[in-house]
Amino acid sequence: MVSPIHIPENAPFTPEQRQWLGEFLSRILAQPAPGAALAGPPVMITVLFGSQTGTAEGLAKKLVKTLKKSHFEPNLQDMSTYDRTRLPTEKNLLIITSTYGDGEPPDSALDFHTWLMSDAAPGLADVHFSVLSLGDSSYPDFSQCGIDFDNRLAELGATRLYPRVDVDVDVDVPYAEWSKAVIALLSSETSAAASTVAVTDEIEEGGFSKKHPFPSAVLANYNLNGPGPKQTNHVELSLEGSGLVYEVGDALGVLPENPASVVDEIIAALPFKAGDVPTPTGEEVSLREALICHYDIGTINKSLIGKWQKRSGSPFLRSLVEADDKKAYEDFCWGRDLIDLVLDHPADFSDGEDFVSVLKNLQPRLYSIASSPAAHPGEVHLCVGIVRYDSYGRKRGGICSTYLAERLSDETKPGVYVHRNNAFRLPADGNVPVIMVGPGTGIAPFRAFLEERKATGAKGKNWLFFGNPHQATDFLYGPELEDFQKEGVLSRMDLAWSRDQKQKIYVQDLMLKEGVEMWKWLQDGAAFYVCGDASRMAKDVDAALHTIAREHGKLSAEEAAAYIAQLKKDKRYLRDVY
Repeated sequence: MVSPIHIPENAPFTPEQRQWLGEFLSRILAQPAPGAALAGPPVMITVLFGSQTGTAEGLAKKLVKTLKKSHFEPNLQDMSTYDRTRLPTEKNLLIITSTYGDGEPPDSALDFHTWLMSDAAPGLADVHFSVLSLGDSSYPDFSQCGIDFDNRLAELGATRLYPRVDVDVDVDVPYAEWSKAVIALLSSETSAAASTVAVTDEIEEGGFSKKHPFPSAVLANYNLNGPGPKQTNHVELSLEGSGLVYEVGDALGVLPENPASVVDEIIAALPFKAGDVPTPTGEEVSLREALICHYDIGTINKSLIGKWQKRSGSPFLRSLVEADDKKAYEDFCWGRDLIDLVLDHPADFSDGEDFVSVLKNLQPRLYSIASSPAAHPGEVHLCVGIVRYDSYGRKRGGICSTYLAERLSDETKPGVYVHRNNAFRLPADGNVPVIMVGPGTGIAPFRAFLEERKATGAKGKNWLFFGNPHQATDFLYGPELEDFQKEGVLSRMDLAWSRDQKQKIYVQDLMLKEGVEMWKWLQDGAAFYVCGDASRMAKDVDAALHTIAREHGKLSAEEAAAYIAQLKKDKRYLRDVY
């Protein structure tokens, strides 16, 4: 055992970082010279992931691919199928997990998370671990699932191999830094040669991707709703010449642009003369172009407020930061965006580069794909709810939805890429019955499912639950769905129009009404899918499913919970929720 190198207390690091750096340097200095033969057996590593939309899973697979290039023996594990009895015997455990909803674990991690937080979890004195926690600081419980795992593993006696890294939406740089650090530490158990190979960056595969989106021609773009305030656009985009391929269940990433009118208002109120500024990739562009195309002006959060307050004389922002009250932050951020800080709480920035340094990168938006490639070769379709609202005396809207609805022209080609979602796939066996619950724009992937089942000649029955406020104006894809019924592709369709009668009716109410038949379908092996709002609808649907299992399956509450957990493990209960 090599004694750690002492890092002076006046060094610009936290105590935890000083300790880790000292141990790391001592390991490096104790290694053989570069080029030395690899020593001993391969280092065993388990990479455990919890993923909702596929991002965490993709990073876990990328990490395993990198580890295999050197003196490691990685074992990739999905939390939903991981054998928990192995946990105390893991020597090196790397966890990559997302957080969704109100700080909740992703579906694939829910059971593992519940078990680990319980008294049933074992001691983990021999485990070394590190956590990469994916999240979005626009939400109050940023990266909560990864924080839970990190804290709980330490409570159970495990040792942090490297401090947890919390990723705020943009994963590439934090993932690269975290993976290099943990690989370097693990490599010290073999040789310097292993470290040199393992931490080398992977060469990104060619083709269009999130970093290099495809400029897609808009083929069609129209409102699916009838007269009234709601607007839901059907958007058809061309993939001709892109080489992009997708499967039903995947999502399409769309890179939006901010409204130029709001950007001009921001620039006019800034205390410096606008010039060129760096983009997140280092390119120099005008401040106007940077704010339209590269930086987020549509959301504010705790992190931004903290940075803004340091440059502002606002007594209110100072009191907000000093109080550090979660609800106060939520109340202030709701319905406001960057223009409100600029106008109501002016800050002193030295120049444009200083200004954009406090802003988050403008992120792509993911939309569930609403088409089957078998039915629409060379195209991809979206079903986009257009978000508009008034707050604090200003008309506002969703950045990407209003971009698609209002700011496209004949010359505009939105940048797009395919985001794979292996956790939301049709059954491989076309004979398996399918139950789909997708109110509102949650209908998107199920339009694709039905097109795919028709195109492939799948014989399994299909049952759709759809809902919206009014049948006359909000029956999205109504004629198509009715045609699917006439053709026999759609075996059953139950419709919930919440505002067409005095008593509100939702999809979960129809599920309970048809509980006997739904239980029969589940007993016949049906796969159950949910798409749409995570905070309310998906929770209510889940509660209804538990009720059906208790009432019609004659199960106790505990047995019903176990039954539904098994559906998830068997990939028969899948959710695409947001």
